Amino acid sequence: MHQALLATLGPQLYDTSDEAELNIRVKEAIAEVLAREELPLSSADRIRIAREVADEILGHGPIEPLLRDPDVTEIMVNGAGQIYAERFGRIYPVDAEFVDESHLRRVIDQIVSRMGRRIDESSPMVDARLPDGSRVNAVVPPIALNGSMLTVRKFAADPYTADDLIAFGTMTRPVAGLLAACVRGRLDVLISGGTGSGKTTTLNVLSGFLPPDERIVTIEDAAELQLHQTHVLRLESRPRNIEGRGEVTIRDLVRNALRMRPDRIVVGEVRDGAALDMLQAMNTGHDGSLTTVHSNSPRDSVARLETMVLMAGMDLPIRAIREQVASAVDIIVHQSRMRDGTRRITHITEVTGMEGDVVSLQDLFVFDYQSGQDEHGRYRGGLVSTGLRPMFLDRLAQAGVAVPLDVFGFAGRPR
Repeated sequence: MHQALLATLGPQLYDTSDEAELNIRVKEAIAEVLAREELPLSSADRIRIAREVADEILGHGPIEPLLRDPDVTEIMVNGAGQIYAERFGRIYPVDAEFVDESHLRRVIDQIVSRMGRRIDESSPMVDARLPDGSRVNAVVPPIALNGSMLTVRKFAADPYTADDLIAFGTMTRPVAGLLAACVRGRLDVLISGGTGSGKTTTLNVLSGFLPPDERIVTIEDAAELQLHQTHVLRLESRPRNIEGRGEVTIRDLVRNALRMRPDRIVVGEVRDGAALDMLQAMNTGHDGSLTTVHSNSPRDSVARLETMVLMAGMDLPIRAIREQVASAVDIIVHQSRMRDGTRRITHITEVTGMEGDVVSLQDLFVFDYQSGQDEHGRYRGGLVSTGLRPMFLDRLAQAGVAVPLDVFGFAGRPR
């Protein structure tokens, strides 16, 4: 069917850039080929074959149905013959496979070439994205020993809102109100968590609280954030080309963003020496910036920032780095992927300054693990206040942002 379709359409596949028109042409040609072949097929078989061939020509082969499925959040291809998908936080094998390694490589090449990137033996790893913003990572031989591997982390067609995260149990409504106040009050927020914990989704939701009249610069490895404000400037890093030139790193983009007169800087993730430039931005008048970092806890995220600043190659004493961190970061929002597959914010932690040579933290909200689990294995608990008064309340008041004190479990006027 595939070969007959190519023979029928030929160069017509490349004659138009209108995807809707191309879609119609392909489906009409598939119907013609099926009718001409006069194969003894049931109507269900004909529909299935037409769909599979259309997916091959117009989409991404056997993973295209998974990309259409709104319940699938992640697709993992472990070689041509093994595909897994994540649904509702659980990973399941998929009854589908690629024909062979070359089939899988064609799909990978199709994805990365659309982004102007390449993948081959000299550059066997690549990060890219699909047109809908879904994040893609591909690894090919020789470093992938059992065949090429492809990982697609899908993003919702309609970006999640704070109400969605509240419905999912990721955070509570009082915490959502507090985080919205922190963003409007220009506090610098660091979102931490492990791989797949939902950091980027939470970052996108918090970015939605940014005022519409501010100039916002977003910096990402692969553009994923979906901001609805009008004055948004989007920057994306670029790998080196085949000659080993032309690389533009996150650190380069952060430095350049400071010359673009931003009111806010939103960095998708800091993972190297860009941490130093990010901290400098937060400490030099760009209050209210947002970013994410991989870590196991709020305390670990501070240690990770210290390590990444050292990666910048600056010979700075540890105390100076810690003072930069304590002065720059105001709030750490730590998110975890729980054993039941859900993503929950487990800590809202304030950076209060330095005590001796140590960055001082205080937890404002922590996840209640003591409530146990229900019959489906889901955690019953949620974020509960520790009853501590945040030191940033005065700053929010100066910015004209009010936070109800009962959010923190006490009433009355702050002293």
